[in-house]
Amino acid sequence: MRQHYGLWLGLFLVGCQPSAPADTVESLTADLERLKVVQRQCRLDRASLGDAVCDAASEAYRRRFMGDRAGDGKQK
Repeated sequence: MRQHYGLWLGLFLVGCQPSAPADTVESLTADLERLKVVQRQCRLDRASLGDAVCDAASEAYRRRFMGDRAGDGKQK
């Protein structure tokens, strides 16, 4: 019976940990410092971050630099 308490305690503690913030295009566009950190990490080790995060950082940089335009040259 005590083994079950340990299991439940472990599950409870894992569930209470804060989740890592999701780096979306919108969040990176709004937070320049986080964008710089993610871009630096992508340059150093893209494989560990993953293509989705690095692509989001690239798109966020493009939006900050070019404005929030569609990729086809037309404004939204």
